[in-house]
Amino acid sequence: MSKAVVIRQNGGPEEMELIDVEVGQPGAGEIRIRHHAAGLNFIDVYQRTGLYKLPMPLTLGMEGAGIVEAVGEGVTHLKAGDRAAYASHPPGSYSEVRVMPAKNVVKLPDAISFETGAAMMLKGLTAQYLLKRTLPQGGLQPGDFVLFHAAAGGVGLIAVQWAKAMGLQLIGTAGSDEKCALAKSLGAAHMINYSKEDFLPRVKEITGGKGVKVVYDSVGKDTWDKSLDCLAPFGLMASFG
Repeated sequence: MSKAVVIRQNGGPEEMELIDVEVGQPGAGEIRIRHHAAGLNFIDVYQRTGLYKLPMPLTLGMEGAGIVEAVGEGVTHLKAGDRAAYASHPPGSYSEVRVMPAKNVVKLPDAISFETGAAMMLKGLTAQYLLKRTLPQGGLQPGDFVLFHAAAGGVGLIAVQWAKAMGLQLIGTAGSDEKCALAKSLGAAHMINYSKEDFLPRVKEITGGKGVKVVYDSVGKDTWDKSLDCLAPFGLMASFG
């Protein structure tokens, strides 16, 4: 038997129950994983409240890390004993042990803790597709300016480090001096506290009036118009989140 957090109907946190569940052997293309850590993400709340409709009963949790206990037929990239992590459907990481599709699970390097692996997978995947796949004409080159809103958030703090490794001049925004200092310490070239100053003229000043090649914006309505004005000619506006 395994412990799991299950809901039987949509609602508040009071709907969450810790129960015993049977966990079988993995079928073809599946693995069984024993969790050492589970990530908490706002999508869990959306699924619990019913904003995102899913069949009931439902074991919550989209992110997890642990040890592979068994693999099903056809699984070649993982084996029993491997450290592994994931951030994907189907939900079920709020559990001690589960069976899930192997294609959604990757090996976790020894240098990364289970706790970090469970917490960073979805955010890291988001940062990867933004900086490596969501690109302007000609791509991004060392020295290019990009604007990243909410740079001190979960995705942002990974993105600023990745951008620095790519040689990019990342201009970040955040809502406090403390958040700005944190993002800058991790690699942001410039930070703008939007609670104290308008980011548009500051971006123009930093870039010498040229603007940025890409704006990565997870905020939306409040930043959209001015973000468009921050773009260089043929720049890319990427709204995500």
